Amino acid sequence: MPPKLLAIGGWLRRRAENLLCLMLLTMFIVFTLQIIFRYALNLSIGWTHEVSVALWIWIVLFGSAFVVREVDEIRFDLIWSGASDRSRRVMQIICAAALIFLFGISLPAVIDYVTFMKVESTAYLKIRFDYLYSIYVIFAISMILRYIWLAIQAIRGRAPDAFDPTKAGSGV
Repeated sequence: MPPKLLAIGGWLRRRAENLLCLMLLTMFIVFTLQIIFRYALNLSIGWTHEVSVALWIWIVLFGSAFVVREVDEIRFDLIWSGASDRSRRVMQIICAAALIFLFGISLPAVIDYVTFMKVESTAYLKIRFDYLYSIYVIFAISMILRYIWLAIQAIRGRAPDAFDPTKAGSGV
């Protein structure tokens, strides 16, 4: 890949991480507010729960679509690490084909459902559900594009990296 595209991609990834951190911070603040209102002030406020749930949905799907790298995903390493480069390429192609097919076949129904949900909104903040769940459409398209790219790489002969226990960390 050209260095300029790699630099742009790196910049975009860092901005996605920044946005993800901001969403997590907002969720933490709203959650803390909910605890203070409920237990210290003995007042129940529903909008905080609504914001926390909405942000959690967006954090998981946005993070999976734009921040989590392929090497960060959980794998069944017992089989993956013991396989040869050629076997890992074959497994990558099979996995990519299955995910592209499944996400692709479900995408029209998902888009139809999300657009239909414009008639509903959340209880407190009146956020339309089509806006709230639109992140799933973005996530599905992102997964399709990611696995097309990974399948192309595997077909061209680039094997996915084997598990290296010397580089394994706690994730922290």
